[in-house]
Amino acid sequence: MAGTIQNREAFLNQIATRLGRPRISKPVERPNWKFRPQDEVLKDATQDELLNVLKEHCQKIHTTIYTTDLRELSSILSEVVTNYGGGPIVTWKDERFSQWGLDSLMKQEWPDHNIDVYEWDHTKGEENITKAEQANVGITISEITLAESGTVVLFSDENKGRTVSFLPATFIALIPKSSIVPRMTQAAQKMREIHQQSGHVASCINFITGPSNSADIELNLVVGVHGPVKATYIVINDL
Repeated sequence: MAGTIQNREAFLNQIATRLGRPRISKPVERPNWKFRPQDEVLKDATQDELLNVLKEHCQKIHTTIYTTDLRELSSILSEVVTNYGGGPIVTWKDERFSQWGLDSLMKQEWPDHNIDVYEWDHTKGEENITKAEQANVGITISEITLAESGTVVLFSDENKGRTVSFLPATFIALIPKSSIVPRMTQAAQKMREIHQQSGHVASCINFITGPSNSADIELNLVVGVHGPVKATYIVINDL
């Protein structure tokens, strides 16, 4: 937002005075910590080992997980949607669906079987949210996947509405195998790299761990509380 900041220096100096310390006006140097235990978790794990960790944790978060290659992706996705009761379906507008050979399924097979498929369109505004509310299935793509916690990371932009992942009754995340990292540590590092290289930050970054749940009542996990009641991860072997 363009504009002029008035009295900034005086304001910041006043805060520093109230805090009882000198004003910090130079960039803060990042500490070089002697011990970094967060880097040691699953440090030398291969992608196959990380996938096994992800599968194991999906059992704990009540999430179904499939592994497939591009040749079988369409049939697996169709099977999952059928098991969820069919459409309506809402998806991101993402060229990777086409690159992964899903056009025939999404634009021909499903419509031919009277399964409504809505692709996010930022020019339609509130209609997108209405479609997501009415959808039985939401389909997105994980940019980074945390093996340790079974978490998918979704980057929102004008073509990737965040409501696709939490308003439909059920949720499907397509996961490139190459996107799997050990834990939050590596996800934060990757996001920082993306920002440094592109100067761009997603409008919203969502960390989603399986279906909606709450564990704040006597530490008992209750699934299907305030969002998708079921979730499926489909891991695509892209390596």
